Amino acid sequence: MPKGDFKRKMDDSQRRMVEWARGRNGADELSSACTNVAVLLVIIDLFAHTTVLSVIALVLLGYSWFRITSKDVMARARENSRAISATGPVITFIANPVAFAREAKAYVHLTCPSCGQRVRIPRGKGKVRITCPKCHTRFDGKA
Repeated sequence: MPKGDFKRKMDDSQRRMVEWARGRNGADELSSACTNVAVLLVIIDLFAHTTVLSVIALVLLGYSWFRITSKDVMARARENSRAISATGPVITFIANPVAFAREAKAYVHLTCPSCGQRVRIPRGKGKVRITCPKCHTRFDGKA
C-alpha cells in the first residue's frame, strides 16, 4: 500500500469518528466517576473472585458508556448536576483525584450564607470580606 493511501484512509477514519462523536454528551464527572469505581471494583475482584463485583463493574461501565455516547445532552447535564449537588465534593474527587487534591491545596471553598453559592478563595489570604457573585451579599471568611 503506498504511503499516501494509508494517510488518506487514516484521515477518512478520523473524519468519520469526529462526525459520529458530534452532538454526543462526552465524558463528564458522573461518567468518569462511574468508570473509576468500575476499575476499582475490577481490581478488588481480582483478589476477591466474586461474580457480584464483576457484574456491578460491568453495569457501571455500561452506564458510563451510555452517558458518554448519549445525544440527549441536556438530560445528561441535569443528571450530572443533580449527582454533584447530592454527593458534594465526593464525586469530583472520584472523577479526578489529582485535580481535586491540587484544588484543595490551593483554595478554600466557602458557602454564601444567603444563597448557598460556593465561592473559591485562595489559601493564605487570612480573614477576607467576600462578595457573593450570585446574590452580591457580603460576608466574612477565613482563607
